[in-house]
Amino acid sequence: MSEGTRAYFADRGAKLAAASSEWEETFSAWQTANPELARQLDDAVAGRIPGNLLDLIPEFAADYKGATRASGGDVIQAVAKAVPSLITGSADLFGSTKNYLKGGGDFGRKDYAGRNVWYGIREHAMGAILNGIAYDGIFRATGATFAVFADYLRPSIRLAGLARLPVGYIFTHDSVGVGEDGPTHQPVETVSGLRVIPNLDVIRPGDPEETAGAFAAMVERKDGPTALFLTRQNLATLSAIPAKTRREGVLKGGYVARKESGALTTILLATGSELQHAMKAADELGEGVRVVSMPCFERFDRQPAAYREEVLPAPCTKRVAIEAGVGGLWWKYVGSAGTVVGIDRFGISAPGDTVMAELGMTAANLVRVARSLG
Repeated sequence: MSEGTRAYFADRGAKLAAASSEWEETFSAWQTANPELARQLDDAVAGRIPGNLLDLIPEFAADYKGATRASGGDVIQAVAKAVPSLITGSADLFGSTKNYLKGGGDFGRKDYAGRNVWYGIREHAMGAILNGIAYDGIFRATGATFAVFADYLRPSIRLAGLARLPVGYIFTHDSVGVGEDGPTHQPVETVSGLRVIPNLDVIRPGDPEETAGAFAAMVERKDGPTALFLTRQNLATLSAIPAKTRREGVLKGGYVARKESGALTTILLATGSELQHAMKAADELGEGVRVVSMPCFERFDRQPAAYREEVLPAPCTKRVAIEAGVGGLWWKYVGSAGTVVGIDRFGISAPGDTVMAELGMTAANLVRVARSLG
């Protein structure tokens, strides 16, 4: 190496060391003057979130009735308050997806501190930007749109799973319950289509408390992306199940929502808006029926074998799963002796309740199918 080259790099090193020292002094002074902001920054860089996050989300009233997109809109406010590094955005649909952070401001050229990003009708761009934010590592980024538009994000979702990026997706209008918008907007295949992406957690909560558990699961996860699927139509709070059971059950992916009161004869499995039908059907079918809520296949499959056997005991082979979407992935849980009540066709243009009933998403149909198994 020439003397000139040595001298250049020695001088360059000295200048960089001086600049680094000056920056460290400035940063130290900022930390001293802003201890709370400094703590928040340190937590964000380290990926720390409150260990009691579920406790920081207020419980819903027992008589609460609303779409899970609406209860999700309440839940995300509490989560954002507990996790200052959480930001969110929407592909032109904040009014429908309900994930707008109140008081969070809008990100833009004039306000880099805004926590709400208006992506416009650019789902693919939103997915790519969410990955970029996650790669940077300070902020926990989530983005929202209608479930049927998830395919526009699919390349970015796949990359997030591959790169183990903790991105959150909030997909609303999750089933044929969308109604009058018709088959083009009824995502019968979308939930299962995303479940097959490796390292992506897909969570479809069945009521407000499961929704709270779903958001906590999404924010707490550090080793990959999570997609939440929320309803357009109203759902009742399943107050017969303790709120703690519903919330913590989501973290495990699946749990016993209704335990049989006699000898176990039948297991009904359900997720999302169909959980209410399973609970009602079990009451009619009798004391030997168990209901298993399965909001997240991926989380359940990661549980110890002993827990999975406790929830789905092998000796009970009479099993029926119900979900308002294609049913193929449910067979690993129901087995050859069971069956699936799904929607293996495109939807219908009609009011949401009418479509659900016409396509068999009712407690009465579930009872009929369960009894047909003998």
